[in-house]
Amino acid sequence: MKEEVYYVVDSLGVTHPETIEKARVSIGQLFVEGGLGFMIIISVFLILLFLAAWKAPRWVKEIGIGALVVSAFGSLLGLLQVFDALQRFGDVPTSVLCGGLKVLMIPFFYGLIVYFISLVIRIIQKPRI
Repeated sequence: MKEEVYYVVDSLGVTHPETIEKARVSIGQLFVEGGLGFMIIISVFLILLFLAAWKAPRWVKEIGIGALVVSAFGSLLGLLQVFDALQRFGDVPTSVLCGGLKVLMIPFFYGLIVYFISLVIRIIQKPRI
């Protein structure tokens, strides 16, 4: 991991260096941070998508939309949890709030990727004119 030095000015106006480690985010970390339940459900939709592309091509669109809906539901549920924490704790630091918003977007992006894959599969399977 690479360390970067930032210069921070505290409340008294004194400048001092702070070291912040840049951490790499792995796919497994994103999978766990996004909420295991919803990420597993979206992964099942992805597996079903590839099976449907092979066996039942008419279901590809519906499976992609299903993954998108489940991911939107997971993100909205995460947003509800963020608002609940804001209401419960009152004054929350901006960095904590941004971290929560980042985490709630992970399942939505994963669902968008699955939906995009379903669109690509549908385009490939369309009969040529």
